[in-house]
Amino acid sequence: MTIEARAELQRLRGSIDNMDSMLVHLLAERFKITQRVGELKAEAGLPSADPIREAEQIKRLRALAEDAHLDPEFAEKVLNFIIAEVVRHHERIADQG
Repeated sequence: MTIEARAELQRLRGSIDNMDSMLVHLLAERFKITQRVGELKAEAGLPSADPIREAEQIKRLRALAEDAHLDPEFAEKVLNFIIAEVVRHHERIADQG
């Protein structure tokens, strides 16, 4: 591998590391908001899951993924994982209430 290729590889990996950091911070902020949503749902006696909202979010995210040239199936899998975790948190909040 040439010196130039190694430098480019290091630069690209640095960019990936920065993006991974941003993803973690964005997810943390998202979960702070969904924590509050869970509290409001528990107070109002609403169910932890909202299938209609979830379907709308998946549809919206798939369209965004297509526009960004990201595999919509991959984007849906990621969102489904996040939704499942949010619902789990909401169930825990409801159980504690």
